[in-house]
Amino acid sequence: MLAQSPIIAFTILILVIFTVPPIFERLRLPGLVGLLVAGVILGQNGLNLLNSESETIKLLSEIGKVYLMFVAGLEIDLEQFRKTRNRSIGFGTLTFLVPLITGIFIGRLFNFSWNASVLIGSLLASHTLLAYPIVSRLGVVTNEAVTVTIGATIFTDTGALLVLAICVGIHAGEFTALSLVTLLAGLAIYSVVVLFGFDWLGKEFFRRSGDEQGNQFLFILLALFIASVGAQVIGVEKIVGAFLAGLAVNDVLGRSPVREKVEFVGSVLFIPCFFVDMGLLIDIPAFVKTLSSVWLTLAIVVGLIGSKFVAAFLAKLLYRYNNAELLTMWSLSLPQVAATLAATLVAYKTFNSAGERLINEGVLNSVIVLMLVTAIIGPIITSRFATTLTVPQANLATNKLSSWWQNSMGEVEEQTPTPSPFTVVVPIYNPKTQRYLIEMAALLARHESGRIVPLAIAVGRVHMDDPQLNAALSQCRQRLEGALEISQEFGVEASPAVRIDDDVALGISRTSREENANLVVMGWSRNTGLRARLFGNVIDSVFWSSHCPVAVTRLLNSPTKIQRILVPVGNFTPQTIGAVRFAQILADVNQAQVVLLHVCDRRTPQAQVSKFESQLSEIASQSKLQVNTSIKTIVNDDIARVIIREAEAFDLVVMRSTRYRTAGGLAVSEVTTEVIKELNCSIVLLGEPHS
Repeated sequence: MLAQSPIIAFTILILVIFTVPPIFERLRLPGLVGLLVAGVILGQNGLNLLNSESETIKLLSEIGKVYLMFVAGLEIDLEQFRKTRNRSIGFGTLTFLVPLITGIFIGRLFNFSWNASVLIGSLLASHTLLAYPIVSRLGVVTNEAVTVTIGATIFTDTGALLVLAICVGIHAGEFTALSLVTLLAGLAIYSVVVLFGFDWLGKEFFRRSGDEQGNQFLFILLALFIASVGAQVIGVEKIVGAFLAGLAVNDVLGRSPVREKVEFVGSVLFIPCFFVDMGLLIDIPAFVKTLSSVWLTLAIVVGLIGSKFVAAFLAKLLYRYNNAELLTMWSLSLPQVAATLAATLVAYKTFNSAGERLINEGVLNSVIVLMLVTAIIGPIITSRFATTLTVPQANLATNKLSSWWQNSMGEVEEQTPTPSPFTVVVPIYNPKTQRYLIEMAALLARHESGRIVPLAIAVGRVHMDDPQLNAALSQCRQRLEGALEISQEFGVEASPAVRIDDDVALGISRTSREENANLVVMGWSRNTGLRARLFGNVIDSVFWSSHCPVAVTRLLNSPTKIQRILVPVGNFTPQTIGAVRFAQILADVNQAQVVLLHVCDRRTPQAQVSKFESQLSEIASQSKLQVNTSIKTIVNDDIARVIIREAEAFDLVVMRSTRYRTAGGLAVSEVTTEVIKELNCSIVLLGEPHS
């Protein structure tokens, strides 16, 4: 009786989501695999603590299913799609039609109906960009083959969901040519309304609501569920509406803090519930029977892998790509997670008037095996071959911080000097740590013959004569007096500023914009727990809203004493090279040494390592500063552990801030996060605008 209680079921789900994925990730297995296994163990063939038919599980799983497709739509990079639209459509057509035809052939081979066979083909036609974090970390997203594959996702997922809608409609009832035309017409009108209407409404609402993130978050959720309900009204599956809603609000959200919150809620609660429910549906006896009669599963897995390779090979011939680009496109289009699993569950739960399912348990189990296989081998192949891709290199040589941002973003440096001096904004709050912050800003400003703007922010009150506000302003002025004294020690011009603002982060960003700042130097915040993930912290918001680079510092010693600087380098993105330039300029101030650390895994060919070192040496030598810069390469599979170990001999580590997520919304552990938790030296974490 306790097991049937909604509260008990929800508690068990939360416990599973909290404990199981980290255990599987330590075993180097995807966390979602752990959720599937937990569903099997807790389901009817195991401990029988959870029931897939209970209202609690049904509701959470349904929300998770639409949320999964919504996030999949959100994560399609429309800007990348626009850049290579024609080639993305070309490859999207190939990687959709070849697996679709293969799936139809497999279905007919195993005596499925034409409708079920087409549905099986559509399950193979889509793909999930599970390995996107890998190409992003390697800095090869701008490679055309990668961009084309990312853009193709919008075509394959939309096509697969369209086929699903038609197959479900045919199976669920009488389906005539007229009803097909009616469905397609309704879907076309509905798609236009969602894609353009929600986009316009979203931009208008965000413009009018300003910084009200709570209402913006609710608007996005409302758009998701209205689109899902609308899809059901016109007679198609709700995951189609959820995917279109994700595409519609993609431009609206951009990389805003609201997007982070939307993805966070899905990734920590609803989407994991969907995967647990998938595990509950696995019938162990039927699963074993399917595996004993392995031919269907083998045909689906081999058919998917082979057809995706054929599509990538045809794209290689058509667009004259090299072998590394061929294999990267193939591996990126292999994983079958988001759209595939959501569509499979829909098809499995669709019955006709005779009570027959659209697909049977054999297909369901085969798709789960397919998901496990492709989710593992796809990222492995990507990490192996994406490292050899080449990307266009911009001229990033600079010996001035004032031109660092423009060059690091790949823009052309202005030939005429800027009319305003180089400006560093330094928000100060803690009197115990503000000295090192001011020293860092003063050193950089002196190098650039610029100035610093010490900034103290008092949180606004309803009444401007509020005693608490008066006390806060008095404290701000005291802190600024101390900052002015420190800047005078370094012979740097200082322009102290006091600001009253309801939002500290926006106060920092607005002041830096008003002062035409070139850099913001901030102190470290340890607010990284659940509250920070839900509501964000000051650093996150400044990274998003700032118009210029942001250097977040944790300084354990005076910056004037820095003699050895370590810069981990894993790729040649402009942001990474910006970190190298920042370190070299800081080293030039103190006559310090810079070491560029590159960690590669044991599978990396020696020729590739040598090529990387040569390119890194060329980038390091482009600086006109007389800075002692050396390169150190270490072969090891545990990048974070190597950085932590090597940093023990250094005064400062300079890293860049990045975040990654899978298309399923499940967080991917990143090296930066692990490293900063254990470093015992000073840290500078660089963030680009809108990062």
